[in-house]
Amino acid sequence: MASGKFRIKTDNEWNTIYYRFKQGGQFDIELSTGIQTPKGRWSQSKQKILDTPKINFKDFNLKLQELDTIVRKEYEDSKINSTSIDSMWLKKRISSFFKRETKNKETDSRVFLTNFIEVFIKESHNKKSRNNTPISKKTIQHYTTTLNKVIALEKYINKRVLLKDIDIEFHSKMIDFLETKQHLNPNTIGGYIDDIKLFCRNASRKGIEIPNDYRFPEFYSPTNKTKDIYLKEEEINKIYHTNFNLDYLENAKDWFIIGVRTGFRISDFLKLTKKNIDGGFIEKTTKKTDFPVITPLHDQVQAILDKRNGSFPRKISDQKFNDYIKIVCKEIGMTELVEGAKICPIQIIDENGEKKKIHRKKSGKFPKYQLVTSHVCRRSFATNLYGKIDTLTIMKITGHKTESQFLDYIKITPKEYAEKLKQYWKKTQL
Repeated sequence: MASGKFRIKTDNEWNTIYYRFKQGGQFDIELSTGIQTPKGRWSQSKQKILDTPKINFKDFNLKLQELDTIVRKEYEDSKINSTSIDSMWLKKRISSFFKRETKNKETDSRVFLTNFIEVFIKESHNKKSRNNTPISKKTIQHYTTTLNKVIALEKYINKRVLLKDIDIEFHSKMIDFLETKQHLNPNTIGGYIDDIKLFCRNASRKGIEIPNDYRFPEFYSPTNKTKDIYLKEEEINKIYHTNFNLDYLENAKDWFIIGVRTGFRISDFLKLTKKNIDGGFIEKTTKKTDFPVITPLHDQVQAILDKRNGSFPRKISDQKFNDYIKIVCKEIGMTELVEGAKICPIQIIDENGEKKKIHRKKSGKFPKYQLVTSHVCRRSFATNLYGKIDTLTIMKITGHKTESQFLDYIKITPKEYAEKLKQYWKKTQL
């Protein structure tokens, strides 16, 4: 029968405890446990550390007993699948028991959160969503960003995060770190917590030991209501009817009108070509959802194509579009102060005590033109059409899967709802 014994090999001020595991002539393996005992405080006959104020000897002795029990059990289990028992096998058991990294991907992914996320990301490239479509690159990129945030937390607390440590305390530490050290807003933090809960569910399905805390209401995803803007029809028409002497502004203006009148995301409308036009309709398989969307050519979009001999405006980058459209909106007088959020530079003191400039979203009152970005196109499209045609039709173009998501997306104020009711009453009065 296999036996396990502990021993020390030196008589120094501190001595490493080794574990020897042997079975007749089949194998005889000895490896370091990584635990050290003070000089003269190891009893070979009792197989334990004697009383000493220098370490928590009771805890260490308990751990050594547990290690021996685990190794013996896993050795007996290995007989079923004819596992080879060698120094690598024992090293994995010792490292796994003490939650140390083994450099073995499968073993480490069942112990450490970051290692698990790395495997999860790798597997995501071959997974499909509920709609039987591949996981989008943007989603996988968000997983990677969440991984980087966990790595940053580990660096800050100088400790690896174990899967068995993902509890309410970890949740609090993560949120506090992202708020106070990374200076992120609640919605952004909530996205990272959502990912961590997804990783926990996946780990649980794989039979990995993990606390159930991620299922509790206290393991919440922070959020806050943002006051996103949209442009009303009169503002859109003013942009459309304004001619700009500078070609790059005229080009950006035309792209903006196309975005507003199609309801596409910037990743889709800036990629439109003649090939997407068919019999008075624009057809495009959207990048984010990989779903074909068909929308009729608006008169303003048709006029833009006509003045360009049937072609779409000159290609520009997402960043230049967002920069130029702010200038366009400023030029037409969109300078009133409104509530919203925009990316602003802030100065922080980093972990080395040095001043550093970073960019974060800040809420407040700003001139309206400063808040106009590509997102305003799609939001204005949906908001202006809401109540004029059935909601399902708009959702088919915007890609919202539920009406609750759609209603949260559109930005009609309570006053505007009241105005709609007022106009309706006027029409129905005798």
